[in-house]
Amino acid sequence: MSALDVLGLTAGTLTTISFMPQMLRILKRRSADDLSYGALAFFIIGISLWVWYGIALHSMPILLTNAVTLALNFSILVLKITHDRRRVSE
Repeated sequence: MSALDVLGLTAGTLTTISFMPQMLRILKRRSADDLSYGALAFFIIGISLWVWYGIALHSMPILLTNAVTLALNFSILVLKITHDRRRVSE
């Protein structure tokens, strides 16, 4: 593994980890009111494009870290939808 691969993995890991506090906050408070569907949609589309870019370049650091980030943000989107539906039905 090259030094650039290590740099890419480190940057991607830190970016991915940055979403964990938001997910934990949603789970703890059982609310995702602070999140915008538009912002989540744009972010998910952007990260999806990064995944495809990583595939095209055969770059594991780009592909792996963005795939994990994409999965986390899909989870956040599912939590937001779930909590918003629960709130409306109450």
